[in-house]
Amino acid sequence: MSLRPRGAAPFVLPLTLAAALLAGCSRTETPPEDVRPVRALTLATGAVGSTTAFSGDVRPRYESRLGFRVGGKISARKVDVGTVVKRGQVLMQLDPQDLRLGQAQAQANLRAAQTNYELARADMKRYQDLRSQNFVSQAVLDQKVAAAHSAQASMEAARAAAREQSNQTGYASLESDTDGVVTGIDAEVGQVVQAGTPVVRVARTDEKEVVIGVPEDQVDQLRNVSDVKVKLWADPNRSIAGKIREVSPVADPATRTYTVKVSIPAQDDVRLGMTAVVQLVHAAGAAGIKVPLSALYQNKGATSVWVIENGAVRLVPVQVAGVAGNDVLLGGGVKPGQAIVTAGVNLLKPGQKVKILAADVARRGDAEAEASGRTAPAGGAAK
Repeated sequence: MSLRPRGAAPFVLPLTLAAALLAGCSRTETPPEDVRPVRALTLATGAVGSTTAFSGDVRPRYESRLGFRVGGKISARKVDVGTVVKRGQVLMQLDPQDLRLGQAQAQANLRAAQTNYELARADMKRYQDLRSQNFVSQAVLDQKVAAAHSAQASMEAARAAAREQSNQTGYASLESDTDGVVTGIDAEVGQVVQAGTPVVRVARTDEKEVVIGVPEDQVDQLRNVSDVKVKLWADPNRSIAGKIREVSPVADPATRTYTVKVSIPAQDDVRLGMTAVVQLVHAAGAAGIKVPLSALYQNKGATSVWVIENGAVRLVPVQVAGVAGNDVLLGGGVKPGQAIVTAGVNLLKPGQKVKILAADVARRGDAEAEASGRTAPAGGAAK
């Protein structure tokens, strides 16, 4: 006896057809593989030089820290920071009252010494006459001669002291010892200073230089510098020829860099304190591989490039050996003849299929043809 409900048979066929239709709709088709167009470059070796750049500022080669040669109270200041001064121009003055009193005392001592000398000389002449008449002994005459010589020495000492004191009075005016510009004021009117204390800084403007700091791992490379170029931040389109004048033998205790001074020719529009960039061009050494900076890919702290093999890319770590203009020098990881991606490196993944742009394909064909000594056909195909 059948337990199927009456009237259920007509629904079996529609359900079977619906299940078949759903099964056909759920069938997924494999999407086409993504092929990304890229720019590429075929690696080649060649003798290349490197360029390094360091920022610095323009400074005077000679800067004097001037101070009074005598102590005293500053009574006048004749210049400000930025004042252009000439040799012999008065910069500051001390109160000359005490110096004048000292000079007056020295002159009085000189007059007293001259009087004593004249008296001793006259006494000596009288005793010489008496000795000629044999009225006095030779011993008495010798005492008078010695007294005259002593008085003469005292007079000469007093004269020297008077001249020294006169010079001291003249030192109350601080004068510039060169043509230049005032770069700093270290004391003000009313301040009492000791002899030799710097109060004014004057820099010569005829010779300027750019001071930079070079890391310790690049100091030895300065011996191979073939050209030095200086560019000012105010005028980056102009290049000024420079020359390395001095390399400090000791690293700066704060920055741990070595101070390098680059001299530049005298130019009126180059002002002290300007920001400058010094480009050091190193002579071409052994053959190396040069690639554009856009070809480098940073991955977990390592520098790599995408190498194209059989239409797909592979990430290869490389070592950067230096900089050559807008390109970088690779010291290892790749070899000549390999093709690498030069644009769009951040959009790739290992094993991804790529398509080299037509212009890069033609250049690659020309490069391979030139390397093999033959001419590539126009619009050569990628291998």
